[in-house]
Amino acid sequence: MMLNEKGDRINNNTSLPPIQQNRPALSWELKIKKRVTVPSCLGMFRPVMGQCCHQCTPDSLNKKLGQNSFLGFRNLLSINETQTRYRGWLVRRVCCILYVSGCKVYGSPVTDRLERVCQSNRVREALTAAHKAPEGEDSQGQLSLLSPLLSLINTCISPGLIRFMSWVMLKMFASVFGSIQVNKNHLPALHKATLEGSPLVYVYLRQSAVDSALISLALLCHSLRTPYTVCPLHVKSSFLRSVLEKVGVILLPPNAATELEAEMDPLYSAVMTSLVCELLREGQALSVGVSAAFGHGGQWLARIRQLIKEGSVPDVSLVPVGISYDCAADTNVKEAGLQSVLQWLLLLLWKKPAGSVMIHLSQPFSLKEMCESGRCRVDEWLPLQDLLLPVVLNNRADSVFGKRRMSWLLPALHSAPELEEKRHSDRDLSVAIVLHLIFSVASCTAVMSTSLVSSLLLYKHSKGVSTSVLCCDVAWLLEELLFRNRDVGFRGTLPEIVHYSLSLLAPHLIIAALPTGKDPLIVPRPSAASVLHLSALAQKVTHTFILEAVGACAVSAMLCEVVFSGVSSRVRSDGVEGEEVKGDMEFDVVLGQSELTEKALQLCHLLPPGIMPPCQSAQSFALDAVDSLVRCGILIMEEIPRDVHICDFWKREGTLNWTATDDPYHSDSDCEDQDLRSYKISQPKQFPEMLFFLCRMLAGHLRALCWTTNALDVMDLPLLEAEFLSQIHSHLCETANQKKQHYESCSEEAAHTAVRTLIDLGVLLQTRQTGAIFLGVSPLFQLSENREKLQRFISQYLYN
Repeated sequence: MMLNEKGDRINNNTSLPPIQQNRPALSWELKIKKRVTVPSCLGMFRPVMGQCCHQCTPDSLNKKLGQNSFLGFRNLLSINETQTRYRGWLVRRVCCILYVSGCKVYGSPVTDRLERVCQSNRVREALTAAHKAPEGEDSQGQLSLLSPLLSLINTCISPGLIRFMSWVMLKMFASVFGSIQVNKNHLPALHKATLEGSPLVYVYLRQSAVDSALISLALLCHSLRTPYTVCPLHVKSSFLRSVLEKVGVILLPPNAATELEAEMDPLYSAVMTSLVCELLREGQALSVGVSAAFGHGGQWLARIRQLIKEGSVPDVSLVPVGISYDCAADTNVKEAGLQSVLQWLLLLLWKKPAGSVMIHLSQPFSLKEMCESGRCRVDEWLPLQDLLLPVVLNNRADSVFGKRRMSWLLPALHSAPELEEKRHSDRDLSVAIVLHLIFSVASCTAVMSTSLVSSLLLYKHSKGVSTSVLCCDVAWLLEELLFRNRDVGFRGTLPEIVHYSLSLLAPHLIIAALPTGKDPLIVPRPSAASVLHLSALAQKVTHTFILEAVGACAVSAMLCEVVFSGVSSRVRSDGVEGEEVKGDMEFDVVLGQSELTEKALQLCHLLPPGIMPPCQSAQSFALDAVDSLVRCGILIMEEIPRDVHICDFWKREGTLNWTATDDPYHSDSDCEDQDLRSYKISQPKQFPEMLFFLCRMLAGHLRALCWTTNALDVMDLPLLEAEFLSQIHSHLCETANQKKQHYESCSEEAAHTAVRTLIDLGVLLQTRQTGAIFLGVSPLFQLSENREKLQRFISQYLYN
């Protein structure tokens, strides 16, 4: 349930709690209740998310239990005496301690794990290759060489300390969040996989430092094994390191400041692979966080896949975990000391709980099935410059069929040159698995109310909107999300939902009360911090509408071609001011299916990683993008009349000639007939507005690419990769400040993604000198003419 209904008779354990507002009704709320009719929801029949991929893992999908009813939610922070074995007034005051002490904890002592890791062939070979293990040296000498990594190998799970830390986390999260809701729909499948003996590996997207703690707490409260957590933090305090290592947290080694620096050490990589092997053999669970923008975390999944391929581990079950925040805490830290942690805990005592958290545990699927079935194909992967450079520089109309290779998600740090070609396909398959998991995690993440409001304020009402219009748009966008089988993390009446979201987003908004007594006017605050906060929340809506967004940008690119080509066309507007459309807009332009699909296909290659399903070809995705615009009413399909029918006798040979209407690229090479399918833009005024709304969803990423290309004219290259990224980020921020808009294009993630795209496109050239990586402009793009061509190619998809 998402919206309150009288007499719904839904148990609180199976539905989200309504948003409580102890306040008098506002004037605009009364108007909304009269004007807006909220459609009734389907009660227990919520959108089902988190199922296995039917293409890559059909066998795992068939293992789903036969329950069809929705199992509901559970608030981890709502603990009372009914969840303990005791009753009474004293129990009600210490029920949290009693509940945690009664939770089942699977202990994991170290025993002889250190000896098994040190005796593994992988670690011995790493020591020999580094000339650190002369022949005849005893095991004690090897242990002294591995001393910086011994504490990581001795990481364990202490049941008593786990219970104490769980009680601390419950109290701490109660000061930060209003509620922590866990979707229980796939919990029976997780229990079943645990009974079958398959180790579980939980994969999530890194958003804050509390992600892994939330997952561990959710599993503990549902009697599942607490996982060993990969946490790439540089912890200085030895006491804090000791405590974290006793609750299963695998930290960075003391001598490494960053995750990349640690992975550059071949000995660390070998030890971590052997440690993961021993943990999985013991049946322990793992929790791994991945990052699509920075390419972190993929090496841990590659290690697990390598162990399965070698036969060291029979199989593992991967579990994508989606975590949604109403208002994420600012806990993105790379270093942690005892003093900083204590200061943060003291601040929580004075903090009022704000926002909720929604956790979706997906259905587990077999990693071995995905690797060995051959359904997750990488043979069509090509470098980005092979896919787009002929189109960008030579103005070719057609593209090369294939999919973009993103090997930077899993860099080959220690591969020898002679083994590089042999490991190339293996690394591509590991990258495909990482991309698949990033997409799966994003797909099973619920959309919160703040995400809906943020996307509307950024992409549809950037100049401001009244509360009544905003409520109408929230109701419309909610229907569209549910239609696309996307779950949401809220319920309540429409005015309550909007008021709740605005109260959380208030620091990033300007809410002006008009003197005429009309609805308040809401405008996004024109600052980088505010726009970036809203943009981060709106990404969940963008992921849901990615098909429509790609198709809308392709339509915008073709309309730009029509305008600049000077062909006969008619575009009429009954009043357009800025970005707001007033009245009807009439476009008498016919868009051919082949050309429109081609534009969408070229844009697919520029998308950031994880936003497109990796098991679907780029051509199929482009076709779906065009079809999605027809389904939502933006495009109208029509046929160009002609004399010869689709099925007619071939005059020269007297045989039937069939045109494959479901394939825009005609397979019959002898047939020279043009494609009969074409599209026109729908005439009602709401559809052009939706077209522009969808175009703006990808504008931040595309604009960052344009600004990064412009920055190459003023930069002194080559530079160290870290220095280059820092200067690009500074340039994006300076450009946004000069324009006083488009701050969503100046985030650190946007800078990283833009630089990686230009590297893959062949604009930037990587060279390794004295152990460091330098970035410079390639000879082909040192010509200003070629950079201008690239600029025009990207800019055609930007709605202006």
